[in-house]
Amino acid sequence: MKARFAVKTELQDILLKGRVVDISVQNGTIASISPSIRSAQQVILPLPVDPHVHLDKTFTANRCQPAEPGLFGAIEAMATDALNWNEADLRDRIEKALAEAYQNGISAMRSHVDWTQKEAPLAWSVLGEIMQDWRGKIAIQRASLTPLDMLGDVECGTAIASQVHKDREVMGSFVYRNENLDILLEQVFRNAAHYELMLDFHVDEGLEPEASAFDRIVDLTQQFSMAGRVLCGHACSLSVRPMAEVSRVIAKAADAGVALTVLPTTNLWLQDNQNGKTPRLRGLAPMHELRAAGVPVLLGADNVADPFFSMGTYDALDVLRNASIVAHLAPADWLDSITTNPARAMGREINEIKIGGSADFVLIEGQSWEEALRNPNALRQVFRAGRTQSVGKEAA
Repeated sequence: MKARFAVKTELQDILLKGRVVDISVQNGTIASISPSIRSAQQVILPLPVDPHVHLDKTFTANRCQPAEPGLFGAIEAMATDALNWNEADLRDRIEKALAEAYQNGISAMRSHVDWTQKEAPLAWSVLGEIMQDWRGKIAIQRASLTPLDMLGDVECGTAIASQVHKDREVMGSFVYRNENLDILLEQVFRNAAHYELMLDFHVDEGLEPEASAFDRIVDLTQQFSMAGRVLCGHACSLSVRPMAEVSRVIAKAADAGVALTVLPTTNLWLQDNQNGKTPRLRGLAPMHELRAAGVPVLLGADNVADPFFSMGTYDALDVLRNASIVAHLAPADWLDSITTNPARAMGREINEIKIGGSADFVLIEGQSWEEALRNPNALRQVFRAGRTQSVGKEAA
């Protein structure tokens, strides 16, 4: 009979929540965390979670160029390309995206899927099958993405809500300066309450101060007692609305239990995008003010290599790096925006770096978070249940 040996790894001089520690990993579990008297050489965080991606659209940029810059040019280009989607195409592109996300340490993600008809689209079912193949590697959550005029329609919206409930997924909508906004949103909330669904809105994704659907979503979240079950994304118009208005709605969002996902790369690309003109308005929701008021702030990659943003990566640390630059963040203070906040908003168990916890985390070379994020090619080690892979040029 073969003897069984414990698998043990000793990690030294790790910056963890402002402390320098040594961490011992044994049989896939964190066995000990002890103080170190030396300087930090690496930083650590739990495996990241991305709450907002579009796996159905990904990797289409090379074949799908918008005729006009900005959000609506991208929407038109994407709609044209979607006419030619088939199962093989979707599988190839989604698998490529998930492989990249896994390599970069992503543990879970929510993908919006365009749903512009009464019946579930092909991408919804294909992603559902791929989710099963990736179980145990990346936990994937689907969110339907339907124009509000359709989702707020009683017959169509109820059919979609019923299917999303059957699939145990999330219902979502694109909301932007719709006529009959109050009536349509209330119907969406009625269906969500009836079917006990979580909601995720693309809301106010533009630079018109009159775009204020976020306010109504906050009110309805309170009215339907859905705290912790409603996530909004974008809310770009908060960046140009009068600050007194913004302060009031932010305070109400905190009371209502609404969270907000900020998408720095795609919003920076699409907002105020005009040919031959340097952008001045960046469409970034007021992250500091939201957080100070008690609104959970999340960060997501959003679009990767599609008409909305032809660059980008499935890498939460790259998203944090970009957000730190554009929003003047101290990255060490915002690690929850790519870990615990999105996990909680998605209804997932919170992964913590603690004694007895699973050894699921990322290590990056650097004495501080600024140094670790400074160089995209810094050596990164991704640990899953104590087993490691290295990422970056130095790992080659």
